[in-house]
Amino acid sequence: MGHLLDTLGGCWRMLCLLCITRFRLKGPYWTWRLTTAFGSHPPKRAERLHAALDYARWAHRMRRLR
Repeated sequence: MGHLLDTLGGCWRMLCLLCITRFRLKGPYWTWRLTTAFGSHPPKRAERLHAALDYARWAHRMRRLR
């Protein structure tokens, strides 16, 4: 149950971040984020999605600890 709540909370946080950056996925913030997370050779889409969900869950858990 906790994993599901962390996933939903993390997705909400990612949606908020997308709104803040106005959904410009090729903009400077997301380009920087992709480069720092994966280097010059990003993995396949499924692996990136899995990593993004892991990050979102972690970010949600950290925000809950405050």
